[in-house]
Amino acid sequence: MTSRNPRTNQRRPRSETFLRHTRYVGMKHGDIWYVTFSPDRTDEPAEGMARSTRTFKSEIDAKLFAMQILAKGWSASAGTLNPHQPKQVVGPAQIEQWADPGLGG
Repeated sequence: MTSRNPRTNQRRPRSETFLRHTRYVGMKHGDIWYVTFSPDRTDEPAEGMARSTRTFKSEIDAKLFAMQILAKGWSASAGTLNPHQPKQVVGPAQIEQWADPGLGG
């Protein structure tokens, strides 16, 4: 009687270098933009909240979220995630103009 081990029938790649890791499969269409935000330092009820970041697939979605954060009176900055090119960074001083279409954003 001959027993077959199911593992012997599987093909094994010659090198892990050429495997498509599940970690990287979704990155092709992943998020491109981020918005980092935190409550204004003078906002007492929000005391103790840490700075947070959300990521977005499009610049428009990032701008809409940034406008919501700014409407709360919180501070924010935004930009593109690596390795997206061209790299863009929007600092706290420019975020309102970038996010608001009426201000040229």
